[in-house]
Amino acid sequence: MKKVLALILALAMVFALASTSVAFADDAHKVGISMPTKSLERWNRDGSYLKEQFEAAGFEVELTYSDNDAVQQNNDIANMIADGVEVLVIAAIDSDTLSSVLADAADAGIVTIAYDRLINNADIAYYVSFDNYTVGVLQAQYVIDALDLENAGDKTYNIEFTAGDPADTNAGYFFNGAFDTLKPFIDAGTLQIPSGKTTFEQVATPQWSTDTALENFQNTLASYYGDGTVLDIALCSNDSTAAGVAQAIVSDYAGSNQPIVTGQDGDIGNLQNIVDGIQTMTVYKNVSDEAGVTLVLVSAILDGETPGEELCEKFDAEAAFDTETYDNGLGVVPSYLLVPYSIDASNLDLLVETGNYEWDANNQYLVSTLG
Repeated sequence: MKKVLALILALAMVFALASTSVAFADDAHKVGISMPTKSLERWNRDGSYLKEQFEAAGFEVELTYSDNDAVQQNNDIANMIADGVEVLVIAAIDSDTLSSVLADAADAGIVTIAYDRLINNADIAYYVSFDNYTVGVLQAQYVIDALDLENAGDKTYNIEFTAGDPADTNAGYFFNGAFDTLKPFIDAGTLQIPSGKTTFEQVATPQWSTDTALENFQNTLASYYGDGTVLDIALCSNDSTAAGVAQAIVSDYAGSNQPIVTGQDGDIGNLQNIVDGIQTMTVYKNVSDEAGVTLVLVSAILDGETPGEELCEKFDAEAAFDTETYDNGLGVVPSYLLVPYSIDASNLDLLVETGNYEWDANNQYLVSTLG
């Protein structure tokens, strides 16, 4: 509980970040920010907050969205290089397709930071993200606690997994964190998987598509649950896939129970589903904190520093410095990893305390305060 309170206090301080970071920046500096798409709510929030934070600190910002098109993202980054940016902050669409353009960036003396998603086989200086494996662990632990699996005895539960985009390096961490945590219960027979889909490849969802998740889960329900078999848990790696799975459960599930449905990101529609009981929980990652950590890191680099663990003391959010976990094929990338946390109907007010959400006029649903 003390850790949660400390985290909330840190989140509440995020709006002070611009003033504390101005000293790091110089009006002459120009940063290029490349986001994957506007079709997922979270990237609109990330892009908006990054731009706002960097501009408040005196940077010139070039922000692009590449419509989930890897070729377009390469072109966008090439244009930023030509425009003379000093730093690139990139959330990759396909983590394996940027090595050539980022080699050009390195040749031009441009520092690249992988934002949220690791970029493989490319010259990147740092990685800023959340503890991605822990995201899956939190989803699995929620299931363990909600169903009291430690004391299940002979009782069994049915679970199905929906994972994310194979082109996103984070997707495997999310899935593995959840599956590894639940594996003892799967091995013991407490958790059963009627579809037999136990690998990431079998349950992956390209581009984190809600429509694809909906179609895939409709097929799963028709094939394995049409005879009245009870589904107890739909473990979804993020909110966009959870939205599709929840829709499939509402329209196609024959059982009378409401399965546990997990998610990640805190998308507005999913928070409404939590209030309505259609989704059970989400793992929240505060994008304002992620943007703030990125700003402090970039400012330190441009001030000639070689940031390490000591930089964590300058963040207004809890983060760990990791030099072991994330190898992108060219070596381990120094990483700053923020802390995610679980949200369900019982603690939605924690989101309000971040300053990024507020209740609507009727105090019924959460709305975002971010641009």
